[in-house]
Amino acid sequence: MAAKRAVRRGFAALAAAAGLAWSGATTTLPAGAAEPVHWQMASVFPSELPQLGTLGVDLARTLDRISAGRFRVTFHEPGTLGPPGTLFDAVSRGAVDAVWSTPGYWYGREKALPLFGSAPFGPDAAEYGAWIFQGGGQKLLDRIYARHNIKPLICGVGAPEGGGWFRNEVNSLEQLRGLRIRILGLGTRVLDKVGVATQLLAGADVLPALERGTLDAAEYSMPVIDERLPFHRSARYYYFPGWQQQATLFEILINRERWTALDRAERAQIEVACGENFRRGMTEGDLMQIGALKALRERGVELRRWSPEILAALKAAWMEVAAELAAEDPTFKETWEALRAFRADYGAWKRLGYIN
Repeated sequence: MAAKRAVRRGFAALAAAAGLAWSGATTTLPAGAAEPVHWQMASVFPSELPQLGTLGVDLARTLDRISAGRFRVTFHEPGTLGPPGTLFDAVSRGAVDAVWSTPGYWYGREKALPLFGSAPFGPDAAEYGAWIFQGGGQKLLDRIYARHNIKPLICGVGAPEGGGWFRNEVNSLEQLRGLRIRILGLGTRVLDKVGVATQLLAGADVLPALERGTLDAAEYSMPVIDERLPFHRSARYYYFPGWQQQATLFEILINRERWTALDRAERAQIEVACGENFRRGMTEGDLMQIGALKALRERGVELRRWSPEILAALKAAWMEVAAELAAEDPTFKETWEALRAFRADYGAWKRLGYIN
């Protein structure tokens, strides 16, 4: 314990030297009491984005509350502590204490990570939670991040995304083929399989491209976020479900030395705060979309469901992509097989126990 306290004091001294001293440093503590902890948490999502960013802010508030102010986490907006793409390395080497993100963001580092965050035709929020917290998912995630000196905790969940904004109706697979569609993540490889001309555009470039007609369609986010942008001016057909992202898991990535320096109570506080954040994400996520959909209808947006033909073709394409990735990467293969086995068992109960 003395060693852990010494490590913590060392980190506090470094932070103070960098101009990041925490306000509790001058507090007189009871004999034997652990010193307060103050972490700097970089985020890949802006704080104002519903769920994507707000759940990160909620995590910091909850941790402050349940620790009576003795465990504080400062949420930093994207770019404040470095470009978002550099934060994986930053938390790995200890340049930042923690990072708020989603596993799929780090596909370039580990191909298996999207399976822990938002796989095409993947689990919904409840099933994802069951796999992570009870079905062995967290153990697999720990092993992957441990290679990079990072301790991960799944710390929230978001609602499904929309399936995309389209300039024209799409009623068949043939109409989908050849369209120029902006999409990110593993969904890109799925659409490539069915003949779509996928476009990897940054978020800021999507609306201008739709307006100019250089894009036929674009996948962006969930309705409560999409509703904030005037997609409907150029693409009034909004398709569902978001097969590419049926839920989004969020994570806090912690430098392993910082994690090891915590005592048992402090680690438990983070775990409890993450559990509360997951509950919050599940209960608020769907409700947030209701008002957004009403607003979109009032603007003349046509809300449509994909045809069974299109969904079947996309799912078949995803199975091909997953098989290819499993052949390329042993960790993806292990994770994919574990997730599929869990979902088979979970699905057998779900079909019997719940009304379809």
